[in-house]
Parts: sequence; structure tokens; C-alpha cells
Amino acid sequence: MVRLGDGKGYAISESFVFVLFILAVGLSMDAFAVSICKGLSLGKINIRHMTTAGIWFGGFQALMPVIGYFLGGFFKDYITAIDHWIAFALLALIGGNMIKESFGPEEEMDNSMTVGTMFVLAVATSIDALAVGITFAFLDVNIAYAVVFIGMITFLFSVFGVKIGSIFGAIYKSKAEIFGGIVLILIGAKIVLEHTGILQI
Repeated sequence: MVRLGDGKGYAISESFVFVLFILAVGLSMDAFAVSICKGLSLGKINIRHMTTAGIWFGGFQALMPVIGYFLGGFFKDYITAIDHWIAFALLALIGGNMIKESFGPEEEMDNSMTVGTMFVLAVATSIDALAVGITFAFLDVNIAYAVVFIGMITFLFSVFGVKIGSIFGAIYKSKAEIFGGIVLILIGAKIVLEHTGILQI
């Protein structure tokens, strides 16, 4: 069975890194999509635009799971018998919502990168990570490694998202959200299959 750590935060296996990478990519898709739109609205960009987006989105994507982890810790001892179903429900809900939003109307993005604007966008794109952090409290997770890894992946996707947006436009927005949603749902299903013994890795 693949574990996301050893519960004490020390074991980092190859399977842990692989699953965490897939999860991080899925979580970063909202930030990636917004970064593409931001790059489109900016038009001409420079390294400051790219790193600003990366720091804001990557930073909040790392912070939110920590908050969720400690919130979930309060309830862990009471619901360990159904923790895998809770993890699946949360991930499926998040993923389904991302897919649903991908078919909605395109959102207008302005070219502002002020603290207020980026704060709102960073919070909005990291709410999913807060919910995932709650699931981390129910699983064996190296939380410090996980949040740093997730933050770094999101940073990179955001940086490149701004660049891609400035070149190609917003055509990838819906595709990114669909991909991210599917990934989160599949990871949720994998957790259930492992905990019920159907899938053994």
C-alpha cells in the first residue's frame, strides 16, 4: 500500500514522491490557469511578473495545507474508521468543482499585480489545498515535505503559466482545470481502493 509518509514525518519513499507529485500538479492547475490569464492580460511581461505570481500562488498553496492539516487533526481520533471515505469525498468534490468550472463562462482578468489583487487570487486558487490539508491529517503524511513540495510545484507552474499566457493566450485555461479535476478525483479513488484492500501497491 502506498503511504504518504510514515505518520511521524520521516519516511520518504519513491511511491510517496510520485503520489505527491501527481497531487501537487493537480492542485496547481487552478493557479496555472489563473497565471495564464494573468499573462494574457499583461501582454508584455518580465521576470518580476513571473516571480510575483509564483511566490503568491506557491506560497499560499504551501500554507493552506498546513492550516487544513492542523484543523483536521482535531477530528482525526474520532473518524479514523471513515477517514479514507472523507478523503475521497473531499478530493472528488474539489475535482468535480474544477471540472464544472472549466465549462463555465470565461472570467475577465485585469492586469493588476498589486498586493490586494494577488492576495485575493492566491486565496481563491489555494482553497482546494486547504481541503487537501484536512485529508493529510487522516493519512500518514510527511506534512513538512509535502507542503514544500506542493509550494515549489505551484511556483513553477505559475511562473510558466504567466509566460505561456503572454504568448498563447487563455486557450489552455479550461483544459488545465479539467486535467487538475480528473487528477484529484483519481487520487481520491486510489486512497479508497488502497484502504479497502482492493488495490495493493
